[in-house]
Amino acid sequence: MQSLSFPPGRRDPRGAPPPRRDPAPSRWAYRAQRLWLTPLFRTSLRVGLPILGVVLVIALIFASADRRAAIAGSFTGLVDSFQQRPEFMVTLLSVDGASPELSDRIRATLALKLPLSSFDIDLTAARARIESIDAVAQADVRVRSGGVLEVRVTEREPAIIWRRAANLVLLDETGRRVDDLAFRSERADLAVIAGEGAERAVPEALEILSAARPILNRVRGLVRMGERRWDIVLDRGQRVLLPVEDPVAAVERMIALDEAEDLLDRDVISVDLRIKDRPVLRLAPYALREVRRARGIDTSGSDL
Repeated sequence: MQSLSFPPGRRDPRGAPPPRRDPAPSRWAYRAQRLWLTPLFRTSLRVGLPILGVVLVIALIFASADRRAAIAGSFTGLVDSFQQRPEFMVTLLSVDGASPELSDRIRATLALKLPLSSFDIDLTAARARIESIDAVAQADVRVRSGGVLEVRVTEREPAIIWRRAANLVLLDETGRRVDDLAFRSERADLAVIAGEGAERAVPEALEILSAARPILNRVRGLVRMGERRWDIVLDRGQRVLLPVEDPVAAVERMIALDEAEDLLDRDVISVDLRIKDRPVLRLAPYALREVRRARGIDTSGSDL
């Protein structure tokens, strides 16, 4: 039997309705619609795709070694031309707060070949090099307008002379080395310290010298004994032995005794102050003979 077909939209004369199209989306279409409604997905497409395209283009460009070299050379040239602009050039080095000798040493230490771009000067490293000089306590380095590299230093002030082996060394008030000294006469205004560990006890030595100010014109120096205490060396071969504890107070007591009794004007070799309140005097041999003779003691058979 031959089948009959009817145009779409026309009803079958026998009364059967035409098949209806299902309006529901397919499974894949539904999933695609749901995915598109996700904000993260839309953002990824708007941002991620352009970025991916740029990355791919850059990757293609830099895939060639020649292109990479050309781009690097161009970038380096741009940087150099920018850094070498006149407003960034340093043409002068200024050193403030230093003596002429120290200023020359700082310039030699930095060894800058001016003019030089300020971008090529490591200020932190320059400061470290300057502060490595013994005579410099502190340094400040900065680039000033007008192409000036300004160096401001705080110079260590020599406070005492340390006699070490066969040479003399200038020390500051903390015991830090300042410089070598060729001749004692160059700094006759400074006292001398000697002995093992003397450089580590400079603050105490300066306190002792300050307390001994009334007899400072007779003080030839301080000697560190056993790395524990000090001896004051005076002219005329006299020596003052100070205690380990509170040597400044011992010096003050000795000064008071000298002012009252002219102790140091007598024929004494040493004044031992190591026992508190009991100074021990050691007389010169001829003075001891005179004392014994005055007391009626026969010294004919004695060296004294």
